[in-house]
Amino acid sequence: MPGPAPSANPRRRNARPNTTQLPAKGFTGPAPDWPIGDPDGDELDAWEDLWRLPQAAAWAQMNVTRTVARYVRALIVGESRTAKPSHLAEVRQLEDRLGLTPMSMLRLRWEVVVDELAEQRAPKRQDRPRLRAVE
Repeated sequence: MPGPAPSANPRRRNARPNTTQLPAKGFTGPAPDWPIGDPDGDELDAWEDLWRLPQAAAWAQMNVTRTVARYVRALIVGESRTAKPSHLAEVRQLEDRLGLTPMSMLRLRWEVVVDELAEQRAPKRQDRPRLRAVE
């Protein structure tokens, strides 16, 4: 057959990169310290909640704590009664960048996965007592 031999490791030009798998149980590490200024109570609550999400595992690897903090500040302002459309637009843009919507997770190629091996390693719990034969 004419032409070069087929490659032993063929590679498509339009191949998609692998997805990043995020833990379904969320990020288990400690939430980082608040990086910008003095937070108020609402900001700290939102900060703690966000760092329990599966996406936080990727944020920790990418070291984007300041971006997450800016999102928290914009979110608090955006959820207030006096929020302007520009505040809401900023919140939506940061949600998109941080993978907080289903569409942005697809674009970032992030997927939430359940650790099936952890479920198998966990001891099985019996919810009710075993039955015994009675004479």
